[in-house]
Amino acid sequence: MDSRTRQPHAKQSLRVWIRMLRATTLIEKRIRSYLKGEFDSTLPRFDVLAALSREQAPVTMSELTAHLLVSNGNVTGLVNRLVDDGLIAREVDPEDRRSQLVVLTPAGRSAFRDMAAAHEGLVDSLFAQLSDDEMEALLSLTEKLNKTLHRQDETE
Repeated sequence: MDSRTRQPHAKQSLRVWIRMLRATTLIEKRIRSYLKGEFDSTLPRFDVLAALSREQAPVTMSELTAHLLVSNGNVTGLVNRLVDDGLIAREVDPEDRRSQLVVLTPAGRSAFRDMAAAHEGLVDSLFAQLSDDEMEALLSLTEKLNKTLHRQDETE
């Protein structure tokens, strides 16, 4: 039997995938609900603020879109609302005056710091039932899976 057609773990792979998807969906639902309830924010807004917080300098909309892996149209709407809320600012790119740069404002940086700390606490609480050894095992296994998937992407 060809190694590409054989099933190395029979139905286990499918069961693991479904459980990972279910866990991810439940975690994301909790995070979305928490951000809405505590900060009147959405997960996409949080993601934009998180991406900008990692940057040392203003970024173009294209760079921001690449960090978020979403369409430019989606990011534009989010950026417009965050600008209206005073959390990010637009600047003209001095190297290309047709292009705009976006950056966190001081209020945006402060709001994100609060949201990020609360987000980290929530995520930590969602994994609280796992021991340190179980967390290490889960980290190791998911890292191995991610590396395998990236290698497969590169060969396709």
